[in-house]
Amino acid sequence: MLEGSEVSRLLDILGNRNRRRIIQLLRQKPCFVTEISERLVLSPKAVIEHLQLMEREEILISYQDERRRKYYYLSHDINVIVNLQKQDGVTLPSVEENQRTRFARNLEAFRKMVRARDELLDNLEQLEREIESRFAEVMRMRGGSVTDDGDLEIILALSHADLRLAELEEVSSLSTDELKQRLGNLMHTGVVERINDRYRIRGTHGE
Repeated sequence: MLEGSEVSRLLDILGNRNRRRIIQLLRQKPCFVTEISERLVLSPKAVIEHLQLMEREEILISYQDERRRKYYYLSHDINVIVNLQKQDGVTLPSVEENQRTRFARNLEAFRKMVRARDELLDNLEQLEREIESRFAEVMRMRGGSVTDDGDLEIILALSHADLRLAELEEVSSLSTDELKQRLGNLMHTGVVERINDRYRIRGTHGE
């Protein structure tokens, strides 16, 4: 049984939707960073930050295979049960009229914020479904421009932001030489372009 502070810390961690998605994926099988990044359409850097946090909290454990890829898996399964019990015979204390008015205003503001938050989450869910659908379409149509998972890893990272070579090295599992070679190939096929010292996905209208 977890103590109160441990429960609060666990709920803080599970409050992040992407961490819950990672946990759900790892329930199926152990995965490495690039695999999680591709399945959930998240940048490798974001995935690494979530994994490191959950590993520090001992929610996850990792090991390396013979190719030195670091696999993550759940150290414990997580089940959160919330039990609400109505208390009988509870009477509210009497309050002054101005206190009731302030309470009503705060309650109404709280209601509006909750509904606005729910609407944003619904929109986010829809956007993430559209992203996953478009990513699947990209995978079907990649042809010879994107040859394997290494190229795909670069494209996923650049989909989140235009990056310098050093920044790509931080979020990539590729060596510097391999990264340079793949970037050269992707620029040659017109998938990636370099502006000053940053690489980016080439836009159809030079955006």
